[in-house]
Amino acid sequence: MLDKNGIAKRIAQEVEDGYYVNLGIGIPTLVANYVRDDISVEFQSENGILGMGPFPIEGEEDADLINAGKQTITALPGASYFDSATSFAMIRGKHVDLTILGAMEVSENGDIANWKIPGKMVKGMGGAMDLVASAENIIVAMMHTNRAGESKLLKRCSLPLTGVGCVKKIVTNLAVLEVTEDGFLLLERAPGVTVEDIKAATEGNLIVKEDILEMNV
Repeated sequence: MLDKNGIAKRIAQEVEDGYYVNLGIGIPTLVANYVRDDISVEFQSENGILGMGPFPIEGEEDADLINAGKQTITALPGASYFDSATSFAMIRGKHVDLTILGAMEVSENGDIANWKIPGKMVKGMGGAMDLVASAENIIVAMMHTNRAGESKLLKRCSLPLTGVGCVKKIVTNLAVLEVTEDGFLLLERAPGVTVEDIKAATEGNLIVKEDILEMNV
């Protein structure tokens, strides 16, 4: 199975030349490290930067240059900075081609829960509510199961929802899946992972139509 960097590497294959991409907190922030060198991509962070680069080398961090998750980042030549109003105008105006988010749960109809666990203190949903309401192409990066081994790909989400019916594709440590009207369509499996492994780790309806190829990561 994949680790977090492996998930990010696979999602980086979904990024196309000329895309404007928003990276959510967690695993999605790693995607910028693995985008092909022969394409031009603009990474946007809702705290006000367009043109994010990979994470900085240790010792070369700039504490004033951070992403929405307060991680230090780099800026590519030509990067621009702006206020939150402008940033969210980009998002709400549907100018972002691809949004990559982390999640605690995803349901078989594409609902996503990624902001709150009942009983735990959180500051709020943040920019995720705008991203899921406005984005037309959302890929989720997540572990397939929680620490107790329970599936995070469910028939229905048990946690408070961030968005309804908005997720298009999911990349986990076990598989690549597409959200369809009938459930999770299995597209690829991680190296060393069998279809039976994925079935056992998926509570929601899993659709297996043909021989499933192994991910190229």
